Amino acid sequence: MTDSPVRRIVANLTVADPGADAPFWTGLLGLDTPMDLGWIVNHRGPDNAQVQLVARDATAPEDSRVSVEVADLDALAAVHAGAVDAGLEIVHPLTDEAWGVRRFFVRTPQGVVVNVLAHR
Repeated sequence: MTDSPVRRIVANLTVADPGADAPFWTGLLGLDTPMDLGWIVNHRGPDNAQVQLVARDATAPEDSRVSVEVADLDALAAVHAGAVDAGLEIVHPLTDEAWGVRRFFVRTPQGVVVNVLAHR
């Protein structure tokens, strides 16, 4: 197995109102809500199992379907450089976001938009 810089992978589910499903995720399933920015809500359970509900990304031109957190900013720069070298479409450039992450969006060969991020 190769060394992977990936810390976690989280599904981003598109919904009209991310807060409306809170009773399902936190009540029925007992998850915590470590992040609620209004337009995106993250619910987390044991062993770092997570799901994110997204109405519309606040800064990117297109919504991502999955978020991949990498180990650190150096790993993020390396993944970004690898995506560029591979000729993949960068949907959203490397950006320092107000909520404490640096991220970019890349489109996979089959068209899935992936949010790759590291905490600053």
